[in-house]
Amino acid sequence: MPADTYPRETNARGTDLRGMWIATVTNRDWPSKPGLTAAQQRAELIRHLDTAVKRRLNAVMLQVRPTADALWPSPYEPWAQCLTGTQGKDPGWDPLGTAVREAHARGLELHAWFNPYRVANHTDPSRLTAKHPARLHPGWVVPYGGKLYYNPGLPEVRKFVQDAMLDAVRRYAIDAVHWDDYFYPYPVAGQTFQDDAAYKRYGTGFSSRAAWRRDNIDRLVRETSERIARTRKDVRFGISPFGVWRNATTDPAGSDTRGGVQTYDDLYADTRTWVRKGWIDYVVPQLYWEIGHAACDYGTLLRWWNGVVRSTGVDLYVGEALYKAGDPAQPAPWRDPAELSRHLTLAKKHAGVRGHVFFAAKEVGGDPAGAMTRVVKDHYGKRAGTRDLAPGK
Repeated sequence: MPADTYPRETNARGTDLRGMWIATVTNRDWPSKPGLTAAQQRAELIRHLDTAVKRRLNAVMLQVRPTADALWPSPYEPWAQCLTGTQGKDPGWDPLGTAVREAHARGLELHAWFNPYRVANHTDPSRLTAKHPARLHPGWVVPYGGKLYYNPGLPEVRKFVQDAMLDAVRRYAIDAVHWDDYFYPYPVAGQTFQDDAAYKRYGTGFSSRAAWRRDNIDRLVRETSERIARTRKDVRFGISPFGVWRNATTDPAGSDTRGGVQTYDDLYADTRTWVRKGWIDYVVPQLYWEIGHAACDYGTLLRWWNGVVRSTGVDLYVGEALYKAGDPAQPAPWRDPAELSRHLTLAKKHAGVRGHVFFAAKEVGGDPAGAMTRVVKDHYGKRAGTRDLAPGK
């Protein structure tokens, strides 16, 4: 649906945002498997939206660009493989357009979730559709850790991924552009991200390759923010990073944690700066640890992020690991149905926290260990911060 044909109503900004992610990569949440009919895919999507309403949520983050492919008829990239099982094959309907319309009809915000640089969960370009941009421009692509990525160090890549994402902003009444935690890829032991040529060409003047890489991601964030504002001023921009920016042992400004990954150093994502400079409207740090975790205590990170957003105007929503609830492989607190509820209770003590987002839709519906039921009972007595329904909806 073109963006200018859907009436705009109040969104959840400044209120209690209650969200859930719907992951499509590898059919994690939806569709349940590739190759379902259009009617079956639509019915499953509607069930997820209805579940969000049942759980008294008010926003869904739908992954619409999982692996440099699209859940809408994009002129830039092929149809997503997760729909039909064959990348580039028309599924016979418009999932993003339907999601926006049906979410809004239920008073839900629809945040379109994009992954900027991941191309494929394998390293064989020949498995991509023949006209895939990564095959047409093989110099854009870097294999690493068993996957293919666009090279963030190339200006033409940075422009292309922005163009591909902004197409959805122009065409649909989405409420936000939403990114997850993948920028430069997570480190893989014994492997090197091969960007020597790009660094030699574009890295002049930087103190190190790491500084140049961070600048590449900073540019992506800043430019995307500016372009969203020029395209549709009412669309917000949010990012959900890994929860540790830097440990205090690395940087006194960091959190009192001992995280094995630090976004600033390992993903070249200076998430703290993005907030402090106001390049994003909201941040959803993935605080996927329990209260009392020895290395990355939930409460410690909650306090740190609350301090980061103070006086910035950027909303803080907390990413919650619902998927860990009831999992016998996780530490004992996750087998307590009240663990997540305690997270929300603790968060209420921090003025900067304006909501929570749960990973992910499958668990919001499946309710492992009764953790989601407990959250709703303890904290979501009624729906709050929903969109006003459009006339006739």
